[in-house]
Amino acid sequence: MPLTEKIAPNIPYLRRFARALCGNQSSGDAYVAATLEAIIADPSSFPSDQDPRVALFKTFLKIWQSLEVNQREDGPGASPAAMAERRLEQLPPRPRQAFLLTAVESFSPDQVQTILDVSPEELDELLDTAGREIARQVATEILIIEDEPIIAMDLEALVEGLGHSVLGIARTHKEAVGEVQKKRPGLILADIQLADGSSGLDAVNEILGGLEVPVIFITAYPERLLTGDRPEPTFLITKPFQPDMVKAMISQALFFDTRAHNRGAAA
Repeated sequence: MPLTEKIAPNIPYLRRFARALCGNQSSGDAYVAATLEAIIADPSSFPSDQDPRVALFKTFLKIWQSLEVNQREDGPGASPAAMAERRLEQLPPRPRQAFLLTAVESFSPDQVQTILDVSPEELDELLDTAGREIARQVATEILIIEDEPIIAMDLEALVEGLGHSVLGIARTHKEAVGEVQKKRPGLILADIQLADGSSGLDAVNEILGGLEVPVIFITAYPERLLTGDRPEPTFLITKPFQPDMVKAMISQALFFDTRAHNRGAAA
């Protein structure tokens, strides 16, 4: 396949990443153009033995780190997108890259390691740094709905390690609803199959009847979300999960204020 055919389908995704990384579209596009010019001038610089999207992002970041074309052109607007861009600017460059590649561009941890040329341990450290900085900006209380004690403890440690606090740990539908009646969470981490046979999905939908809040499902039964009853938008992590993916998803949901709602209640 010609090199242009490998690259072309991935340019829209690269432009999105470049905008988020640089803070505005014109600056991001300048880096994208510089990347494409570098590839045209020296096709051997493009890692042809890698997935084309991975190779393109890897090449882009080499250009981004070597050129000074980033310029601010934002006005004083306070739209959610502009606010997110300003928050992103407060992240150190490498953690910002790791966060965007994982949480926004949905690269796997292995792919991010290749793009950034880092080890699994280094990637975890970058995501930890990003997560802690995001938590400093948007720290909240998180409700965990999980019936397996060890997994619940792991999630609690992960949440607190990022700088958030745990509102409570619920093992059943009834306990989950009861926790929310005491105090409203800023985010919910929910399993689907609970200890007494009740449904975490049903619990979340009942909770979302009274408030909108980001929800991340962490489950061994992802197919149970393939129904018309799931809240929107739905974040899904499949068990067994990788801690860095959970951290990135929590940061993404809070950073972009992605609140879920019960589709049935909204109808």
